[in-house]
Amino acid sequence: MSVEPSPVAGGALEARALWFSAPRTTEFRLEKVQAPSPGEVRVRTIASALSQGTEMLVYRGEVPADLPLDLPTLAGSFSFPIKYGYATVGHVLDAGADVEDLALGDTVFVHHPHQAAFVVPEEAPVRLPDGLDPLLGLFVANLETAVNVVRDTPLHLGETALVFGQGVVGLLVTQLLGLAGASRVLVVEPVKKRRELALVVGADEAFEPDDVPECVLDATAGRGADVAVEASGSGAALQAAIDAVAGEGTVVVASWYGTKPVTLSLGGHFHRGRVRLRSSQVGRINPDLEPRWDPARRMETVLGLLPRLRLKELISHCFPFDQAPDAYQLVDERPDETVQIILTHAQS
Repeated sequence: MSVEPSPVAGGALEARALWFSAPRTTEFRLEKVQAPSPGEVRVRTIASALSQGTEMLVYRGEVPADLPLDLPTLAGSFSFPIKYGYATVGHVLDAGADVEDLALGDTVFVHHPHQAAFVVPEEAPVRLPDGLDPLLGLFVANLETAVNVVRDTPLHLGETALVFGQGVVGLLVTQLLGLAGASRVLVVEPVKKRRELALVVGADEAFEPDDVPECVLDATAGRGADVAVEASGSGAALQAAIDAVAGEGTVVVASWYGTKPVTLSLGGHFHRGRVRLRSSQVGRINPDLEPRWDPARRMETVLGLLPRLRLKELISHCFPFDQAPDAYQLVDERPDETVQIILTHAQS
């Protein structure tokens, strides 16, 4: 069955949207997408990206049911049903009156759930650089997160950085830490395919979790890493990060654990080594940088990085939108086979 938007009366479109109706249960719903009002644009989707971190927590029902939604484009609630997703690229289909900064046909990124067409205020879309492969624009959301993580990481030129987890965010953080001045970037990842990919995109060494902290100490002349980023979503990895950094080192926690409890042993190296733990979340900018940096400047940085980073290598699977349930099942049941999964829409 076609999943493309179809015209209905009054200039509206009917477009399919993906909803989670219960844990591990997806369904398509037809939604009426009205013609844009003044100050709005209507976007036809080219592709959307599936997040293996936060989105899969939502899909599995591992998010507190009473947690407020944090994007205006989301719908429903974490108690289900919910329309979720935050990385969509599309073309501006039409615009309402008074829209000045976007033109018909512009390729844009929008923090929006998986849906064939939708209307948003004109300030919501981010126009992508001319000539950029639209699929690379899907990395805007995760790259914005990765930029924020690196800005929260007190790395100094010539130091050693350690990254736990080589999913999409971890692979982006690995590349950015190299650009930010790390002399060496070490990574820890249980999946062989992702360790190999990390070495391709810029990591200097890649270890299995069982090799930490011994291999990290060997790679740093016994000091330990100067900074570590936990981007795996594993509580065990957070403990390993604490144990693998040097005295006075910092562990930046980029993961969101949802409802999963995390137990840490803080009576040894953490306490005597004065190890620092710092949370990083994309909704706020490092307060030390706020006098000079705001979300607009951060987004400008992200757009400038898109053509510079190794992104195509991170795309492991492309599914047509109508096969989205199969994509979620693949990530849920065989995550070791995947990195970045993309849902594509046919373009007429």
